Amino acid sequence: MRRTALVATPIDPVSLLREVTTDGTGATTLFLGTVRNVNEGREVTGIEYSAYTAMAADELDRIACEAVERFDGVHLAVEHRVGTLGLQEISVAIAVAHARRSPALDASRFVIEELKRRVPIWKCEQYVDGTRHWIDPTSAATSHPIDAP
Repeated sequence: MRRTALVATPIDPVSLLREVTTDGTGATTLFLGTVRNVNEGREVTGIEYSAYTAMAADELDRIACEAVERFDGVHLAVEHRVGTLGLQEISVAIAVAHARRSPALDASRFVIEELKRRVPIWKCEQYVDGTRHWIDPTSAATSHPIDAP
């Protein structure tokens, strides 16, 4: 089972957990990326996420397909927000369930790292001083490569 979506409304992590969990899954992971108040020493008030929707949705689904193939037996649901988010709002949620913990954890890590590296979603940070800055979406991903299993 896999589902991915770009959404403009708040993400409901409990719904994602329900979606991936079955009576055969003994391990369930939930990764939530949230808007934090500081980045690289600058105070942040929010982030605007924007995407080339068709391309981003296709690439996100490709990553989910790869995860399901690579970590046989995982159930996966991924949602990424677009639009303007305030502090502590969820920007991305990845729910993964499997019979065992290792594949669930590994699949979750794989999805977030590949998403950051490959999906054309851009973020514009908004700062306390009123300025805004577009952030390179691939800059953080290159410092945390995923090793092949």
